[in-house]
Amino acid sequence: MREGISPWLAGLLLVLVFGSAVPAEAGEAAPLKIELNKLEPQGEACRAYLVLENGSDSAFADLKLDMVMFDSDGVVSRRLAVQAAPLPAGKTSLKVFDIRDLSCGRLGRVLLNDVMACGDQSGPRGDCLALIQATARAPLSMIK
Repeated sequence: MREGISPWLAGLLLVLVFGSAVPAEAGEAAPLKIELNKLEPQGEACRAYLVLENGSDSAFADLKLDMVMFDSDGVVSRRLAVQAAPLPAGKTSLKVFDIRDLSCGRLGRVLLNDVMACGDQSGPRGDCLALIQATARAPLSMIK
């Protein structure tokens, strides 16, 4: 029998040395967190509060979100473009917008469908949807 490291032990060492970076990246939190925090009636509209947490080093001068509102029956009710910028680096911000002609009680869930425009100090970016983690406080859901 040859002396040295067994294939099993060599494989384990490779996973420990080189594989440890993969789970850290995979488990990393998204740099942009968007939470649908609150809804409140506003006349014939429903006022929505978005909490945006920019955990990145980039200040976003442009961040336009394509959002789709579904009613409580799962049917598309509204599609809105929401300008979420400016969004300074390392800062949490609140954006408020009204969803016209839809009562808050009829809103079932929200889809972050796409990012229509996205740019930071270096110019336009094309990877913004992948940077976003979308959540909502119960009883609603926000998906992407």
